[in-house]
Amino acid sequence: MKTTGNTILITGGTSGIGRGLAERFHAEGNQVIIAGRRAGLLTTVTAERYGMDSVILDVTDQASISECFEAVTARHPDLNMVINNAGIMHPERLDDPGHLGVAEATVTTNLLGPIRVLAAFVPVLIDRPDAVVMNVSSGLGFVPLPYAPTYSATKAAIHSFTQSLRVQLAGTGVQVLELIPPAVQTDLMGQKDDERAMGLEPFLSEVMELLRTRPDDVEICVDNVQFLRRAEADGNYDDVLKMLSAAF
Repeated sequence: MKTTGNTILITGGTSGIGRGLAERFHAEGNQVIIAGRRAGLLTTVTAERYGMDSVILDVTDQASISECFEAVTARHPDLNMVINNAGIMHPERLDDPGHLGVAEATVTTNLLGPIRVLAAFVPVLIDRPDAVVMNVSSGLGFVPLPYAPTYSATKAAIHSFTQSLRVQLAGTGVQVLELIPPAVQTDLMGQKDDERAMGLEPFLSEVMELLRTRPDDVEICVDNVQFLRRAEADGNYDDVLKMLSAAF
């Protein structure tokens, strides 16, 4: 993909990786539209970045997705890139029936949300030059964190869905990418001050460098996530799962 001259919609763009990507892409000369549920945060982020646009979006609500689609395509008819980043992550005890509410909310946000967003936007992207879909999964889609089982499962599903999407859109001109983060210091699961997680700024810098220097890669993997992405291929899966299980 090219890293400048795009018009990019980023879901979950008010904090963490989403906001970081929005700011980095904006600085590279892209028109960026951030989407999120909270109007106040959208205003705060865009006020700090001249020309950045925003739109209300709740990816769990089909009506909200439809309204977002209408607003974005009306204001930005040259939209050529969608980054599916919105997501939630919560711990669960699977022996407690009370976990079901968390599991259902996680599936609705992390899996159905991106699928619904793409159902709206992909038909438009097919007609755009240099079109890109980037789905944000996780290293935990390759080796699960037992403490967050449904989150891990949804990210494995996003990986699988992205592979199928790439096959189905082959020949349309739409490039389908998967960004696979490791644990990053964001508010997700209280990792902002976790010394075991990768710093947000180093993560963003490495991602942007990979996008610039390896534009044909379909998976964007910083060095810190390789032990998860390659665990099965390298024969380390059981050891990595044991390590992640120690947090449970």
